[in-house]
Amino acid sequence: MTERIEAKSDLIEKVIKVNRVAKVVKGGRRFSFSALVVVGDGKSRVGYGMGKANEVTEAIRKGIEKASRSMTRVVLEGRTIPHVVKGHFGASKTVMKPGSPGSGIIAAGAVRSVMECVGIHDVSVKSLGSTNPHNLVKAAMDGLSQLKSFDEVARSRGVPVERLRQASGG
Repeated sequence: MTERIEAKSDLIEKVIKVNRVAKVVKGGRRFSFSALVVVGDGKSRVGYGMGKANEVTEAIRKGIEKASRSMTRVVLEGRTIPHVVKGHFGASKTVMKPGSPGSGIIAAGAVRSVMECVGIHDVSVKSLGSTNPHNLVKAAMDGLSQLKSFDEVARSRGVPVERLRQASGG
């Protein structure tokens, strides 16, 4: 049981959005909170979750719990992504391009948090369409799930990995 607690302590947790919702009842307004959270290990695993509760801290805790359960592995090529990829969810779209070493994370808001949690250090991301943080996170996750390694693509095409890397410019 203690190993599990230690394993969770090294996770990167980012709260992207906290939303206050008011429900009108007989005595006045009753507030509840929802929190969108992204969790990653900084070594190619990332997940997101949304928690709802009557207090902000409890909503964040629930979001972190859901995010850590939904973590998926992402294919990385060193400090960046292997190829250009487009992700979309709803009206939000993201276009992710590998960055040259030292270029940093060029992305805004919700997508930047996802990249930091995954452990990507050099990437350029353009967000198109809706800027709703929920949809942007899901669009970024969609794009990251489409990534394939050079080895995987070379094997499926029957081409040497070196030739594929030269063709991509990497």
